[in-house]
Parts: sequence; C-alpha cells; structure tokens
Amino acid sequence: MVVCRVYSLITGRRMVSLPFSDHCEPLFERPEQLQDLLHSVELDCISERCKYLEIRTRTVLTASPKGLQSAQVFCSHSVDLTPGIEDIFRRLHKDSTQRKIRRAERESVIYEEGRSEALLEKFYQLILRTRRRHHLPPPPRVWFRNLLDCLGENIRLSVASKDGQTIASIVTLYFKDVLVYKYGCSDERFHNLGGTHLLLWNALQAGKKKGAREFDLGRSDCENAGLITFKDRWGAARSELTYWRYPASTVARSVLPSIPDPLLTAALRTRMAKRIFPLIPDRILIVASRLFYKHLGCFLVFQLALS
Repeated sequence: MVVCRVYSLITGRRMVSLPFSDHCEPLFERPEQLQDLLHSVELDCISERCKYLEIRTRTVLTASPKGLQSAQVFCSHSVDLTPGIEDIFRRLHKDSTQRKIRRAERESVIYEEGRSEALLEKFYQLILRTRRRHHLPPPPRVWFRNLLDCLGENIRLSVASKDGQTIASIVTLYFKDVLVYKYGCSDERFHNLGGTHLLLWNALQAGKKKGAREFDLGRSDCENAGLITFKDRWGAARSELTYWRYPASTVARSVLPSIPDPLLTAALRTRMAKRIFPLIPDRILIVASRLFYKHLGCFLVFQLALS
C-alpha cells in the first residue's frame, strides 16, 4: 500500500494514498492481508498524530473495511480500448461527440503535442482562463513542468489551435496498459469548434497504438451532471469511486466549523465567486496557487469557499 505522509503547518498532518491521484489500489491476495495492511498504517497514523488516513481505491474495497468509513464518493469513467478503433468510434455519441470531432477536422483545427516550454505556456494560459471561469486558482506552473520532466515519454501535452488562437489543451498520462486523462482546459468562446473532442480522440488513438487497453477519464463530482454526461458520451463505463477514511470520526467533522452553515450555501459561494474572481489579476491567482497548492487541505477549503 503506497501512502504519503503530508505535513503542513497550515492543514496539519495526514496520510493519503495517494495525493493528487484519483485512485491508488492496495496490492494483496487475501482479505486478511488487506486488514493487516490497514491495521499497520492505522497504527502509524496514531503514533505520528495524524488527523486522518485516507485510502483512495477504485475496485478492491467493495464493502466498508474494519475501522474505515466512507468519506467521499465520486463517479469514475473508463473507456474500453480493446475493440477496434472503428468500433470505439461507433460507440461515441453521434451528435455530441462524433459530430464535434468531425467539425474540428473540417475546421482544420491544428493539433500539436510535446513537452516544450512553448506548449506548456499555451496550456498554462488556457488553464488559467479555465480555472478563473470555474472560480478556482490554477495549479502552479512548476507543478506541470515537474510532471513533464519526471514522467518523460509517459506524459503527453496536447494543444488545439485555430488561426493561431489556442482553443483547447489536455494532459494525458500513460502507464503500462492504461491511458489517463488528467487535466483539460479550453477557451469557452471556441467550444463549438470541438477542440477538446479532437484532442481526446487523438489521445485515445495514440494510446491504443501504444498498447493501452483502458482510457481512464478520471473522477467527477456526483453533482456535476454536465461533466458526467460528457464522459458518458465517450462510450465510457461509469462506476463508483469511494474514498475511505480513518478514524471514522473525521468524516463527520465540518470542513469549516467556525463558519455558520448559512454562509456555506452553494448560492452564496457562487455569488461571492462571481463578484471576486473578475477583479483578481492573473498574477494574484498565480501567487495564490503557489501558496496553497502544496497544502492540499487548505486548497480544498479555498475551493469550497469560492467554487
């Protein structure tokens, strides 16, 4: 079981398997081995005075393990890449997916990929725009540069452009026989051109040629019906992704206990974000990302307060 110790002066100590990953499976052959693993890590959590231990698993913990309680539930999507490419294309939604891919091809949308500073800058300016639209600070630029440097040929930065204007970009990862869609961003003024659809389709084809048998489209909040529908229309199988936490008492603990409940209503958060974010210069958002991104817990609080 891979577990990271997260020490933060802002958010305290915690143990997570695995930070910045949608899921990370413990490896075992028999159920009793899993219980031994969990018990050992729980003892470490206690001895090191961590607030909690979080296990992020997609498939193996089908029932509530002893000592753990469900903390968060997400929706996960995965596309089977074992059929032929023509069969995969036929499974795509005709109007929302196939038509967008063909539209991008007709519009001669330019496709680029690589790990250069120029492509990274195009991607980062677009993710800055997208995060602002979603009322969130972006991850710091150095985070993406480190991913590109460390993962080498197993990471793919793709950019779509029209008449010199960057309209969409995605980051995909490749490991063994799994292709992972990790980050995506776009210019909402050009959504009708199908740039994101073209990027995902090209990534899918490249992954299949490389031997991928699965295209992991990542997790979605269960309340995000639009994103879930988008992934459904790629012919993806939908499953439940559960995060487990120890001790169970941390699950019920309020994220912002000092703020009265009325201030946490979604409507109020949205109104605050719509008023604040248009006034924040890009450079301030970038500084905020440098300060908060490594403190994941604090980043989530920031997200909760402004999303």
